Amino acid sequence: MRYLTAGESHGPQLTTIIEGLPAGMPLTVEDINKELARRQKGYGRGRRMQIEKDQAIIAGGVRHGVTLGSPLALVVENKDWKHWTKIMGMEPISGDEEDEIKRKVTRPRPGHADLVGGLKYGHRDMRNVLERSSARETTVRVAAGAVAKKLLSLLGIEVAGHVLEIGGVQAAVPTYQNIKDLQEKTENSPVRVFDENAEQKMMDAIDQAKKKGDSIGGIVEVIVEGMPPGVGSYVHYDRKLDAKIASAIVSINAFKGVEFGLGFEMARSFGSQVHDEIIWNQDTGYIRRTNRLGGFEGGMTTGMPIVVRGVMKPIPTLYKPLQSVDIDSKEPFTASIERSDSCAVPAASVVAEAVVAWEIAVAITEQFSSDRMDHLQKLVEEHREYARKF
Repeated sequence: MRYLTAGESHGPQLTTIIEGLPAGMPLTVEDINKELARRQKGYGRGRRMQIEKDQAIIAGGVRHGVTLGSPLALVVENKDWKHWTKIMGMEPISGDEEDEIKRKVTRPRPGHADLVGGLKYGHRDMRNVLERSSARETTVRVAAGAVAKKLLSLLGIEVAGHVLEIGGVQAAVPTYQNIKDLQEKTENSPVRVFDENAEQKMMDAIDQAKKKGDSIGGIVEVIVEGMPPGVGSYVHYDRKLDAKIASAIVSINAFKGVEFGLGFEMARSFGSQVHDEIIWNQDTGYIRRTNRLGGFEGGMTTGMPIVVRGVMKPIPTLYKPLQSVDIDSKEPFTASIERSDSCAVPAASVVAEAVVAWEIAVAITEQFSSDRMDHLQKLVEEHREYARKF
């Protein structure tokens, strides 16, 4: 499976085309829209979320609620486009009209793609960069992830994301009996945190940052349960599934680090405190006594829950802007201000869910014949049984 996205932050729409989905998979627009709505929530979001109400349109690849096996086309319209039709229009304009168009960006914002993107592509108006590098693009990545989550759910695989830290306020590591409990509790939290004692402290930290015209980051965690063992491969660096997931996490806007299981704590631990002992019983087959490695050995799933975390830096668009340099005049200025969130960590946990789900779905469909959903379900279950008896 693969997908591409297209569209700008203030363009008419965002589009994604997904190729390689099995035929016969139940899929409705509601499956996608509920994930898009989750992305727009979260304490600390900015005014853009009050303008947009993201709704997907399935424009190809589904008939009567079932995938056809042909490419799936999804569209999400930008409601704010009506205010940007002149500025972001597709038709050529004259020199006189160009002078009249407002919102040309010549002052790159520190921490953004503006300056280096302008250098790379030769854009003297860096709006050409920021419109595409904007986190608005994650809308259709969440849409693609929603499709992946649907596929995985039909294979008995569940994905849940939540927040562990915001602005230095750390939540306790969640303990729960069922991943559904984690999903339900964090879904009802404004900051998507399982620890009730940390919730208000996180919201207070967001409020304080907003009052200062500043922003704060945090750490999100994604947990995947129900994965069969042996998905991924050790034979090439680019076939290791944990490496693909790590790449996907860092590809999310503003994410700067990733870890699995104990993660960086392993650097301060002995080997006996890191590796997971293997045990076996007739009912479950091989399992690990602990899950310190976060569900991976040798780039392959162990069958234990996948546990991956990503760190999100504070959003670089600030209401007390940092100094920059005008690329036309070369004079120092404070950077241009676009609409921004004081904290987008809760929403980022939803994006992290989406990209992790996508990579897992791709690995599953690569490893097992996936032209038909019913065949895929049968093959995955046969593999689970094989692994239990191995």
